[in-house]
Amino acid sequence: MSDTTRLSLFQAARVVARRDFHAILFSRAFFFFLLGPLFPLIIGSLAGGIGGQVQREAVTNLVALSMSAEDSAAMISANRALAPQVGYALPQFIEDNSGDPPAEILKKQGANYAAVISGTLAAPRVTAPEDQIERWKGPVGLIAATAAGSSPSTFPGVDADPVATSAAAARTDRIRTAQAGQLLLFLLMMLLAGMVLSNLVEEKANKVIEVLAAAIPMDAVFLGKLFAMLGVSFVGIAVWAGFGGLVGMIAGEQLPQLPEPALGWPLFISFGIAYFAMGYLLLGSLFLTIGGMAATVREVQTLSMPVTMMQLLVFFLAASAITRPGSALELAAATFPLSSPFAMLARAAQSEALWPHTLALAWQGLCVVLFVRFGALLFKRRVMKSGKGGRAKKAARDAATAS
Repeated sequence: MSDTTRLSLFQAARVVARRDFHAILFSRAFFFFLLGPLFPLIIGSLAGGIGGQVQREAVTNLVALSMSAEDSAAMISANRALAPQVGYALPQFIEDNSGDPPAEILKKQGANYAAVISGTLAAPRVTAPEDQIERWKGPVGLIAATAAGSSPSTFPGVDADPVATSAAAARTDRIRTAQAGQLLLFLLMMLLAGMVLSNLVEEKANKVIEVLAAAIPMDAVFLGKLFAMLGVSFVGIAVWAGFGGLVGMIAGEQLPQLPEPALGWPLFISFGIAYFAMGYLLLGSLFLTIGGMAATVREVQTLSMPVTMMQLLVFFLAASAITRPGSALELAAATFPLSSPFAMLARAAQSEALWPHTLALAWQGLCVVLFVRFGALLFKRRVMKSGKGGRAKKAARDAATAS
């Protein structure tokens, strides 16, 4: 009886998965891997804070008034009267009595004026770049009309009739949740799927993969490694989720709140876990095939670049279909295996139907099996350069040599 008949495919895959899972989970490198995402988060938070501060300082509402004293006072008074009704759309006026031309006032160092208002109340003039003219033309006209008394001096009270939501608001909210879910899914997959590459390259270098291939089917080796890496990924996600939950408890309501998806949070999170698993297995099977073809880490980096770029493209495909549910683009994104997890997670945020998810998960599972079979076959033919008969002949030669 040959070695390949001692264990079934799934039993052999379970042995490989358990071996790889324990080897990775209890290594020192895994601890540093868990700390890895903290550095981009810290740098991203700092960059976001600095970028927000720069943006706030770059956008100014300061507008200089280069008019007569009476007109300037009337403009300022009208601005204050309109503030309760219009608010943030109004400029912040500063009088400039230098008598310089408006173009020269705009060039003053340290003044930081967005525009200069000159002329009279009947004919105000805005001096500014083209985009700023479009920004301030309407508010300045309203303020000048109010100052001249040609606009209403009193405004009717507006009765409020609030409702919980509307169809348009619900759609917009669910699109936000769909985008957030897709982005998180993409980041996790790209961060975690790369582990599959280096693992197989290392085992090729130290000949471990040859021992495994001689003992069990190559399909079982690939399946076992994929599920081991998936298990390790879930451990990493659980650690990061626990840390994120702790931060959320400390921050409380200061963190942004995502609107509830169409299926509700429990089902949405469940589908998110399922689609992450399927997406990881699909992408991991491709990476595993690439790792099997590569002889060095440099070759891995070279060969994985097209797959990474393709994954970006399919992510953009799924992201562009969010606002068009049921369209040909959305159906194509949901059908193509690599983009299907992203598209279906977005659908879970926007639609209450359950049957499309059952169909999509079955299709993705079938694609995982096909990808693994193809990768294992390619590995045997291109790398091992033998099948079952080749291993039997090699074993016979080794036995003859030993005798």
